[in-house]
Amino acid sequence: MPIPKGPHLEFEQPVVELSMKIEDLLKNSEIKSSDVKDLIAKKEALQKKIAGKLTAWNRVELARRSGRPYTLDYVASIFSNFVELHGDRYFGDDPALICGLAKLDGKSVMIMGHQKGKDTKESIRRNFGMAHPEGYRKALRCMKMAEKFKLPIITFIDTMGAYPGIGAEERGQAEAIARNLMEMSVLRVPILCIVIGEGASGGAIGIGIGDRLLMLENAWFGVISPESCSAILYGDSSKKQELSETMKITATDLHELKIIDRIIREPLGGAHWDPEQMYRILKGVMAEELDSLNKFEIDDLVEKRIAKLAAMGQFAG
Repeated sequence: MPIPKGPHLEFEQPVVELSMKIEDLLKNSEIKSSDVKDLIAKKEALQKKIAGKLTAWNRVELARRSGRPYTLDYVASIFSNFVELHGDRYFGDDPALICGLAKLDGKSVMIMGHQKGKDTKESIRRNFGMAHPEGYRKALRCMKMAEKFKLPIITFIDTMGAYPGIGAEERGQAEAIARNLMEMSVLRVPILCIVIGEGASGGAIGIGIGDRLLMLENAWFGVISPESCSAILYGDSSKKQELSETMKITATDLHELKIIDRIIREPLGGAHWDPEQMYRILKGVMAEELDSLNKFEIDDLVEKRIAKLAAMGQFAG
């Protein structure tokens, strides 16, 4: 398995060094295979040990890790016949949020998800995965199309938040997200939402209301990033690590709180260490979840969705 490209996180360094040693040994024909196997076993044991000690902040770092698969990586590796759909029919297209038709195991689905860039040029073009109002309105247009043709919807969530620029606010960022929440809550098709990396604020929930909300093991999901929370409370980002624990933004925390429905395990070290295995894992989970959702009558599905959302909040009269 190739070593992921850097920069490597601090807690990854021991594994990276061991992996480099294994690669060097494999180039030497005189080295015994048993020696290599011993080192591979040692590396896997080290990865398991590190995984058992990860903090909430470490999970945030992994969710942002360079080399982690993005929406279009999953689309290209899991689905077939993908056709991207563009434009909101009001203002324009938004490369930060992709939508399109595809097939999963021969069955047609509608896909949408935030898309970050893999280099500086693409990151700027895709606005670092922070969608504008036209992105959310494009998503809603495609959701309505999916409803018309009775296609299940799969959303991939990976954003630092909706874009907060003046132009976005002038074009109705809050209204666009709010309308999506309202429409998705009663949309008459199965909706499967998956947090694959970062899931921040309204930018995440703008395509995050569905029948099942899943999270990758090293993703995070919350109303604000730890840095922003620290800046608001303390004037700078110095408390981000402590606050990331308090905020309950990891998959484990949210599963215990019954906010998410399922945690999707990642390969040892994280999705960036073995993307191909991550694709296989996620494909199996999606097929299983959609099969389960398709067993319900649509009226029952919508009723269960609304009840699930209503049960998340608590209030005292």
